[in-house]
Amino acid sequence: MVTLLLDQAQLEIVLSPLERAATFHRENVRVERSSIVKVQLTDDPHTWLRGVPGPGTHIPGIVAAGTWKAAATTDFVLIRRRRAGVVIDLEGAEFDRLIFSTRHGLALTQALRLDVS
Repeated sequence: MVTLLLDQAQLEIVLSPLERAATFHRENVRVERSSIVKVQLTDDPHTWLRGVPGPGTHIPGIVAAGTWKAAATTDFVLIRRRRAGVVIDLEGAEFDRLIFSTRHGLALTQALRLDVS
């Protein structure tokens, strides 16, 4: 399961050694909160995959991890089995979208709400 750290400035996806190997990422994935455009909950994150892993690991229905590249998009993916997850659309960041499995999707969406004055 993905470990998430959230503060007022950024969202960080903390990768375990196994996740680092599967995703081919040496460091945790950090995204500025200001670059988050949209957050969606999904029952099956696999349906949100677009493009091909490059680099990444893909065993259909079991695991999808790493950078997914399509025509003009680059997504970071960390999905295990058929578990519920979150899709986060980004603007002006290294990735266009984050897609990952988590049991805490509802709590994450509530924590990401922006204060409107």
